[in-house]
Parts: sequence; structure tokens; C-alpha cells
Amino acid sequence: MSDVSAIVIERGDDESYTAYVPDLSGCVSCGDSPDELRQNIREAVALHLESLRDHNEAIPQPATLVEHVQAA
Repeated sequence: MSDVSAIVIERGDDESYTAYVPDLSGCVSCGDSPDELRQNIREAVALHLESLRDHNEAIPQPATLVEHVQAA
């Protein structure tokens, strides 16, 4: 897997933030601020990849495309 992974960030009703990595099933994290979340998801990705390697499992190739659209 490349050094770059797409993440999806969502803000909850309680002003906390969650993120997941579409290309790494089950790789999720949360934080009280966007900055905290970004640090936490970086660590989660690193640990997820380490676990895959430790268990001799294939590391998936990135397949997620990210684009932004502006509506009207």
C-alpha cells in the first residue's frame, strides 16, 4: 500500500469526530477535534498495516477515489 490512504471524516452530533479508511476494512478512529482525529487515524492506519504484516496477510492496494463536487 502506498504511503497515502483516503480517509472519510464525519462530525457527530456531540461535536466529536470519527474517521474510517475505505481501503482498510475495520480501520476506524475518533477524536474530540479534527487535529486529534487526524493524529489518531494516522496511528490506526500504521497499527492496522503492522497487524496485517504480522499475520502475513495481504495489504490491499488503494482502490478508493476521492473527489469533491460543488452543488449549485
